[in-house]
Amino acid sequence: AKIRAAVREFTPVEKAEQFLKDIFNAMKLDVSIEITEQEDGHVFSLIGENLGILIGKHGQTLDSLQYLSNLTANRGLVDEKVRIIIDIENYRTRREETLRRLALRLADKVRRTGERIVLEPMNRHERKIIHMALQDNYKISTYSSGDEPYRKVVIELKRGRGGRGGYRRDRNAGERSERPSYRRGGYGEGYNVNSTSSYAETAGSETDNFEVPVTEGTAINDNKD
Repeated sequence: AKIRAAVREFTPVEKAEQFLKDIFNAMKLDVSIEITEQEDGHVFSLIGENLGILIGKHGQTLDSLQYLSNLTANRGLVDEKVRIIIDIENYRTRREETLRRLALRLADKVRRTGERIVLEPMNRHERKIIHMALQDNYKISTYSSGDEPYRKVVIELKRGRGGRGGYRRDRNAGERSERPSYRRGGYGEGYNVNSTSSYAETAGSETDNFEVPVTEGTAINDNKD
């Protein structure tokens, strides 16, 4: 008698989970994955000790893992694609809170000094956090300048007569960014919003002790979206 064995295909979420497990095994890391379904996607919470290596500098390794996991999960799918969000010890939430506080603090400095501030390069998601944090400040204008992966947020005073101005979608990056209400050349301060002196800071701790180096002669290209 012939026996037929049915092979069950993995769901997209299971594919992503197995992909991560294979990576962790290759790295000899003991990592548990807790999966929860939320409105904006499936959240993979990674649990283990000394996982700073999976976060990486400025969260770049974590972003890469998330990108590759989404590619794996959605391979071959046309409709109803899933979204995988990878997080470690609430890194992403704490990072967003830190960026919002930084945006408010730098906007206050711009208001007091009248000088524009140029942040160091950020990914699209983090730039959007800065834009959204200051979108209701009627004295401040924000916009993105430069090309990926060196695209930066510029914070400056609004010029001209009042009005809140509007955000528009960035044609190149798909983000919301605000153009300045005037054109001028100039130089700004290159603010380093990332701290890598310890795992706690890399993981997005509550600290506000950001490094603030001044980069002389940082040109601003107002002709870029």
